[in-house]
Amino acid sequence: MSDRGLFVVIEGGDRVGKSTQVRALAAALELSGVDHVITHEPGGTPVGNTLRDLLLDPESDLDDRCEALLYAADKAQHVSRVVLPALAAGQTVVSDRYVGSMLAYQGACRRLNVDDLKAIAGWATGGLRPDLTVILDIEPARAVARARNLDRLELAGADFHARVRDAFLVQAADDPDRYLVLPALVSVRTTAAKIRTAVGTLLGRELAIPELHEPSQRHG
Repeated sequence: MSDRGLFVVIEGGDRVGKSTQVRALAAALELSGVDHVITHEPGGTPVGNTLRDLLLDPESDLDDRCEALLYAADKAQHVSRVVLPALAAGQTVVSDRYVGSMLAYQGACRRLNVDDLKAIAGWATGGLRPDLTVILDIEPARAVARARNLDRLELAGADFHARVRDAFLVQAADDPDRYLVLPALVSVRTTAAKIRTAVGTLLGRELAIPELHEPSQRHG
């Protein structure tokens, strides 16, 4: 590795257990003495949290292009204020969602031109790419059915979420060296071990195994 820190992203559809695996990886990094930052999109900054509220509010009446630009604005602020400073300090950054979600949700599902979105997201983030993107994959109806209070995107319907899943899998197939696709909502320990091994390989060290539980995954 260079002096720059490692950038890891956990991606996937709604309610697939992303936050559970982010916490598991954070615990492994903590036990291993790896300086790290845990963050998320949309949000991760005060500006981003304001944008998140607007983007996920079921009452928000957003034009598709407006929605995409708000996500890009969130990423610009997040990368500038959180991700780049941490990477420059040599920290490992673990983010729940990043550009892949914008391409999947606003591209495949809002029917916006993916090449246009890639250009917008690339400009917003300064072209920053994760060193590793983990995609938690599952048939979307199983995941969204677990939710009690649905946000604006979770209410979009089965066909929408099926296209999200397909878009994520296409991203992974197009860049297999930077992606790891794992089944979602199976054993927390098994999935966490695979992520831990992949991140440890990139860090050039074996990560400690945290104590993990196997409850029903309610977040993510």
